[in-house]
Amino acid sequence: MLLRLYGWLMWLVQPLLRRKLARRAVAEPGYGQWVEERFGRYTQPPSNGWVWVHAVSLGETRAAAVLIAALRARMPGMRLLLTHGTATGRAEGTRLLRGGDLQAWQPWDMPGAVDRFLAQFRPAVGILMETEIWPTLIAACARERVPLVLANARLSDKSLQGALRVPLLPHAYGALTAAYAQTEDDAARLRQAGAPVAGVFGNLKFDAAPEAAQLARGRAWRAAAGRPVLLFASSREGEEAALLAMLAADRALQSKVQWLIVPRHPQRFDEVAALVRQQGFEVSRRSAWADGPPAPQQAIWLGDSLGEMALYYGLADLALLGGSFEPLGGQNLIEAAACGCPVLMGPHTFNFAEAASLAEAAGAALRAADLAAAVRLARQLVADDAARASAAQAGLAFAAAHRGAAARTADAVVALVRAG
Repeated sequence: MLLRLYGWLMWLVQPLLRRKLARRAVAEPGYGQWVEERFGRYTQPPSNGWVWVHAVSLGETRAAAVLIAALRARMPGMRLLLTHGTATGRAEGTRLLRGGDLQAWQPWDMPGAVDRFLAQFRPAVGILMETEIWPTLIAACARERVPLVLANARLSDKSLQGALRVPLLPHAYGALTAAYAQTEDDAARLRQAGAPVAGVFGNLKFDAAPEAAQLARGRAWRAAAGRPVLLFASSREGEEAALLAMLAADRALQSKVQWLIVPRHPQRFDEVAALVRQQGFEVSRRSAWADGPPAPQQAIWLGDSLGEMALYYGLADLALLGGSFEPLGGQNLIEAAACGCPVLMGPHTFNFAEAASLAEAAGAALRAADLAAAVRLARQLVADDAARASAAQAGLAFAAAHRGAAARTADAVVALVRAG
């Protein structure tokens, strides 16, 4: 009965979803494309046998990339169906497609759209990345006997408590075929939520190698920068304003270093550029660079491009971790470690709790009580070459020591496909 009521509610709010997509398409045109796919309506004829991977947004798509590569190595004739929920995820996902693959929007979680999606593609297996729990979709896969797993699965204490307060969610977790947890703590929480945990395989993001050409270019640009470069990586709303206010109040914080801000969400690039100007600074945007950033000046650099985090980490002497200075749970620090970029993180890393703790223990990351403390520590570290070099090497070793999740996850998925 709860699932039916939920399905009716999702059907009733369809007009709100369409309006939301139309609004978002103003800033991100991708949201205005192929809209009917979200309601299970397609132009191509029905097909079957797909290996379906759902990666909602940019981070999940990048994690999915290493798993998809491992699956292709084990199933050379695999046909990939890649679904997303955000425009950034879909744009990133196009790079993972090969001939014969398909890409589509995730169906809206109501019976009609989900049923049409499954009838259209009839997947051999479905893989939901990290935290994606959709009750109607999961129930329909169980009914149609489509094996459905939650890969690279994580669940914070906060999310667990929220799930336990919603009676529908434990049923959804319990209807999964399997969950492959990142850590033992995630596994324990997932079991509490009702999920059938079938393995603790580690974090797929450790298996993602930085793009070598980007990393080399960033390092060359750093050598030519003329002064240390401090990166605010994957910054979130509220964090950039706080940093810029500090820099405006104390110009000495900027006088001997170059600040580079890379917002987490591309729809905020213009907003952050405006914030920089409001505080009296010039802004130099990556999209305007030709052969590298401009010569040292008092401008704040803005990383307004997608898919270039390896370049930004190569360019930086050290990075402040976005999302960790507001109660947002932090962002992925694994890529920074793999690039040999030391990380300073704030108190809020609950979405990546174990990775943050392990990085701190390994010496690849340092924790600050707040953003002001992180800025003070960053200025100390840029003057200490030996400490930065030690942290960079610790990051590389930390990233290398935790690889292998892609192979373990791919082996488990292939076993499910062959058993079916």
